[in-house]
Amino acid sequence: MTTRTQSVDTPAGEARITWHRASEPRLVLAVSHGAGGGIEARDLQALAAALPARGITVALVEQPWRVAGKKVAAAPKVLDEGWRGLWPALVVPGLPVVAGGRSAGARVACRTAAALGAAGVLALAFPLHPPGRPEKSRAEELTGSGRPTLVVQGDRDPFGRPEEFPPPSAGDPYELVEVAHADHGFAVPKKADTTQEAALRTITEAVGEWLGRLPV
Repeated sequence: MTTRTQSVDTPAGEARITWHRASEPRLVLAVSHGAGGGIEARDLQALAAALPARGITVALVEQPWRVAGKKVAAAPKVLDEGWRGLWPALVVPGLPVVAGGRSAGARVACRTAAALGAAGVLALAFPLHPPGRPEKSRAEELTGSGRPTLVVQGDRDPFGRPEEFPPPSAGDPYELVEVAHADHGFAVPKKADTTQEAALRTITEAVGEWLGRLPV
């Protein structure tokens, strides 16, 4: 695996891509961070470490607001603008690109995937609703992605537990993988009957298996 960082100018400002390249890649998984952190998130780092050995180049994307050092995420419209602006850099290797992200980044991927021609969508810790506000559902963003979609969700996530998600339909298919004892950041309490390492392994194995089934 080789790693390289690339700056990309977008209409929303300068974005940054950290490439974790597979030696013989067959696709690119581009994943962005959420509103409360950056690409140092444990799930993003786990994917970047594990997937290149499976022939998947992982591109960790930092949105312009994060690159600029701001503490508060930009509005959804601006996040989408930044993602669309950096997309041409993601397709340069000439490989199919799966759009992904965690939390707010997952929402961006869902909203833009069809228009950008993404091969699929990976939604990590999708924020189905604000904590304690299940009536404020964002399910339509997820089910309306227009692309094969995998949701990876902790069973203690206050932004939406797995059982709160709508059942997939024939018109809006998606798959959901549950991560036992994990919260919105996929953190597992020490008292749980599993480990943090096992939780991250659940994520990387599920994502790797799903990407292997994508018709690309």
